[in-house]
Amino acid sequence: MFRLARYLKPFRKYVIIGPIFKLTEAIFELIVPLVMASIIDVGIKNQDREYVLRMGGVMVLLGVLGLLFALICQYSAARASQGFGTVLRNEMFAHINTFSHAEIDKLGSSSLITRIVNDVNQLQVAVAMLIRLVIRAPFLVIGAAVMAMRLDLRLSVIFLIVAPLVALVLYVIMSRSVPYYKVRQAKLDKVSLITKETLEGARVIRAFSRQEKEKARFMEASEDVTEIAMRVGKISAFLNPATFAILNIAIVAIVWFGGYRVESGAMTQGEIIAFVNYMTQISLALVVVANLVVTFTKAGASAVRVNEVLDTQASVVEGSVTESPKTDSGIPKISFRDVSFAYPGASKHSLEHVTVDIMEGETVGIIGGTGSGKSTLINLMPRFYDISEGELLIDGIPVKDYTFAALRGQFGVVPQRAELFRGTILENMRWAKADAGEEEIREAVEAAQAADVVAGKEEGYQSMIMEGGKNLSGGQKQRLTIARALVGKPKILILDDSSSALDYATDAKLRKAIREFSRDMTVFIVSQRANSIRHADKIIVLDDGRVAGIGTHRDLFETCGIYREICLSQLSKEEAMA
Repeated sequence: MFRLARYLKPFRKYVIIGPIFKLTEAIFELIVPLVMASIIDVGIKNQDREYVLRMGGVMVLLGVLGLLFALICQYSAARASQGFGTVLRNEMFAHINTFSHAEIDKLGSSSLITRIVNDVNQLQVAVAMLIRLVIRAPFLVIGAAVMAMRLDLRLSVIFLIVAPLVALVLYVIMSRSVPYYKVRQAKLDKVSLITKETLEGARVIRAFSRQEKEKARFMEASEDVTEIAMRVGKISAFLNPATFAILNIAIVAIVWFGGYRVESGAMTQGEIIAFVNYMTQISLALVVVANLVVTFTKAGASAVRVNEVLDTQASVVEGSVTESPKTDSGIPKISFRDVSFAYPGASKHSLEHVTVDIMEGETVGIIGGTGSGKSTLINLMPRFYDISEGELLIDGIPVKDYTFAALRGQFGVVPQRAELFRGTILENMRWAKADAGEEEIREAVEAAQAADVVAGKEEGYQSMIMEGGKNLSGGQKQRLTIARALVGKPKILILDDSSSALDYATDAKLRKAIREFSRDMTVFIVSQRANSIRHADKIIVLDDGRVAGIGTHRDLFETCGIYREICLSQLSKEEAMA
């Protein structure tokens, strides 16, 4: 937790002011029993009504000032804790956005959401408690004990017996409950994961009538969290009864032995009342300390998880080249030189010894069976992952030497899973180019065969798209996603099986329009349809991570058995050779 204290620096004023005012309030609270004792011993004993009213006014004044100081402390704690949480969340979010796909895969998106929301909330509560109670509670315990000793040293021996007993109770209960809080956060990750999967896959779940099974899966994960909470609750339930039992026994002892002290004239009735008040303050303060232990234990577990995110360094580090210095037209736009790649933790390579040159302006088709490495190949070009072996160059420069902006600014990527964001169609279209004009957007939308999608909306480009494009069909999402990539007029366009939801006629129109729109672009078309890539300048055939063939459709149909098999599984021999 101490490592995260640096995020409190902008709020150091509140961190200092809050405890000072809370400490002052605690001092007033320690004075109140003395005032009460004087009212009993002087005012009531002598039937001095004026004295009772005067000292009563002092008690009211102490209460009002204590309330005022407590409110100032509460305000300071709120400002500091909420500000701390905001700064920390912003830092985590910014840091997560530096991660490559490998780090996100490792930590898990659901876990990252839990950490940035729930774990930071736990830390915010800890900061608030730190400012409000960490100084006040120990001060009250020590202060009440000192004030009691000042009243009567002999009777204060009861305090010296009670304090260790209460501390023992706290230790026993905390030592058994604290470990559960650490497990609870990990269990919450699973709940978040199931919730995320269920919400994102709601249509699939309903299509397969899996609602009841998903409910059962969620309930099982939720019950795991509940079970831990119940275990902690059962253990913690002994805290208040045990401490208050000790407290009440101590109060009985004070009254019992105090009676003898009063009878002997060593103490007054008011001092006995003050003693009881101080005993109550100590016991309540110790209970607060116990709750603080719970709070900081939760926060400690959360701090470990937050630090794990902040300590995770991106495996993909950007270089320093800010633009492509290409001048020689003979240099390939993209060059794979004996490239191999394995996903983190995988036992075998997903791609092995890929060597191919792609010239500027070429249209390249990539085809192969499921799991052959098609998406992996195109994910290496924008450096979503770093290659394991070999060399990957763009315009003759290793991709590792480019800054992310310079490298990824050359790409327009249409992922396999069409993803749109909540906002208007116009806002989604301007992702690649924020200042894109209406004419540029219209051209891209028409090329992507999405003009009818926009025309079908009452508000046109101002129509709202729901989160994830839930109010669009699969084909509509794919076409708008392609249009979004085309708006930026990238130098390299990647279409990763991005027309799978389109009918053959629309797919054919789309391919023709993209060829006309992207005359100067280097285009990669990843597809399982031979028809979608047969007119490409170059086709790369992948089989189990290896290149099985490179060439034109006609060449590969004659020389590459795997490509020929794919074509004949989809087309007749006459259609394939046409």
